[in-house]
Amino acid sequence: MGYLDDEVKRLQSVIHSLENRVQALEGRQLGGPRKPTTEEIRMLLIGPPGAGKGTQAPKIKEKFSCCHLATGDMLRSQVAKKTPLGREAKKIMDQGGLVSDDIVIGMIREELDNNPECKGGFILDGFPRTVPQAEGLDSMLRERGQTLQHAVELQIDDGLLVSRITGRLVHPASGRSYHSKFSPPKKAMTDDITGEPLIQRSDDNAEALKKRLTTYHSQTAPVVRYYQKTGIWKAIDASQEPGTVWNSLLAIFDGDSAKARAAGGGLLGKLAARSSS
Repeated sequence: MGYLDDEVKRLQSVIHSLENRVQALEGRQLGGPRKPTTEEIRMLLIGPPGAGKGTQAPKIKEKFSCCHLATGDMLRSQVAKKTPLGREAKKIMDQGGLVSDDIVIGMIREELDNNPECKGGFILDGFPRTVPQAEGLDSMLRERGQTLQHAVELQIDDGLLVSRITGRLVHPASGRSYHSKFSPPKKAMTDDITGEPLIQRSDDNAEALKKRLTTYHSQTAPVVRYYQKTGIWKAIDASQEPGTVWNSLLAIFDGDSAKARAAGGGLLGKLAARSSS
């Protein structure tokens, strides 16, 4: 059975390479870029602070070679670069106001248009937080000829979250997170990759966290219902080990590939269609 399994994997790899070649040639023949493939990902990661978004998003990014758009980081980046949207956002924030949905969606659109990493798709983290934001995001994507594929909610008990977050350590520059008990860095208070110091956020204490969770649940419930109605919402038990959570995500992505193959979207489907015509 080992030989057969290896041969099947080899053939799948060959077919995948041929599919990419066919798609590239089709795009060239039409005089434009190729259409997005099933390897492109367009998804939201929904979950309270400490649910594991910062652990899973880099893995998804690596698998699909896509961009990870955490709205807080994106906002700070645009302000630092002094882009037109960044200057507008800074002016509002300096006056103590909240940045409008239109500005945030405009920043997302700008990233999708100009960030090379976004050619492989995107993971949105921290947005949308309200139904009007979700509707605005859908409208912007429709203008680009795109739709969301997944809204994945990482679900976890509040009590477990409190124990997770009160020991959380963060590398400010990258957003990498550790835990003093569950996932400690190799060297105390030091990022494994850069050797730079880690910090504990001032709002990562039990009392502040409970208030944040109350706000999160009241905001998120309507957004979850919105995506449940569209049929793209999926839930994962985030109290499990990170590797188990990752396997659950892979099962969701593999389901997409299976649907595409069943629809005859792959090379074998095209060959079968031609031979029967």
